[in-house]
Amino acid sequence: MDARRFAALSDPFPMWRGGVLHGGRIAYETWGTLNAARDNALLLFTGLSPPAHAASSGEDPADGWWQGMVGPKLAIDTERYFVICVNSLGSCFGSSGPASPDPATGNPYRLNFPDLSVEDIARGGHETVRSLGIERLDTVMGPSLGGMVVLAYAAMFPKGARRLVCISGTMAAAPFAIALRSIQREVITRDPDWKGGGYPPQRPPITGQRIARKLGTVTYRSAAEWQERFGRSPIRADMGSKDPFASEFAVQGYLESLAQRWVNVFDANCYLYLSRAMDRFDLAAHGDPVALLRGAALKAALVIGVQTDLLFSVTEQQAIAAALEAAGVPTRFAPLSCIEGHDAFLVDLKTFGAEIGGFLRAG
Repeated sequence: MDARRFAALSDPFPMWRGGVLHGGRIAYETWGTLNAARDNALLLFTGLSPPAHAASSGEDPADGWWQGMVGPKLAIDTERYFVICVNSLGSCFGSSGPASPDPATGNPYRLNFPDLSVEDIARGGHETVRSLGIERLDTVMGPSLGGMVVLAYAAMFPKGARRLVCISGTMAAAPFAIALRSIQREVITRDPDWKGGGYPPQRPPITGQRIARKLGTVTYRSAAEWQERFGRSPIRADMGSKDPFASEFAVQGYLESLAQRWVNVFDANCYLYLSRAMDRFDLAAHGDPVALLRGAALKAALVIGVQTDLLFSVTEQQAIAAALEAAGVPTRFAPLSCIEGHDAFLVDLKTFGAEIGGFLRAG
């Protein structure tokens, strides 16, 4: 079952760093009902790898990536809000991206896809909202990559949303995150099967993708959680091998199983484009951040960070909150003590649900 819908992008669709996209589209899903005033919409951007399927629905009963957070009487209450979750432009779950057919040739774009930016993802979400007849959102929200996108959205579309929720995002990519993502991209592009981006779909650069995903997963969680979950427990017997340097510990088996699952669903070139877009993002490229956020005319904001987050440090969330406050936006800053690190928003739904639900109900 498939609950996705598709919004056609303006043609040509101007890309922020130059170039245009023709015949572009955004895949999205919705929950709840848009009210008569069309002012109860909540736009949800995702992290780097999820699809638009944030939660189950009558059209698609499978659990979504934020199952337990989006739904009737949950933190993001679909009895109150019309929730729209978009698959990022550049991704591979229905929105236009490097794996999509180029209308000029009928073949996948691959590296002929225009240079992608966080700003393009924001504009793709904005055009999706406009296609639904919504002039101003009640709330724009996103975690991780999505936390960067909501800041771009506020800067690019003044008065586009009444409230903003930024979760584990940043106003500009930090050197640690840039260094990490650059290594992840390099292990993919150095895989002989990458073939300069021209790999056939049936033979992607699996080795590079697996290593990149493992490296990322290590930083998505915290050392304390790894210790608590795995300690020095041995790997399952069925995952062992005769390789003299084979995995011996349960944590290694866990990383391998996640990596195998990921390479089966995510396109390597899409990953490269999205990863690079995150590195290049800097809100200050649009002007003074405080002036930009003042011009957004937000009525309230919530900024959530996680103290154990290695990838997007809590000081980066604190800087976002400070800029919002300096812009005159009533802002709640929540530095959470979750043990799960960057991925806490996917795991500790009780803690995140309390913060997000409380903020949304207060408005």
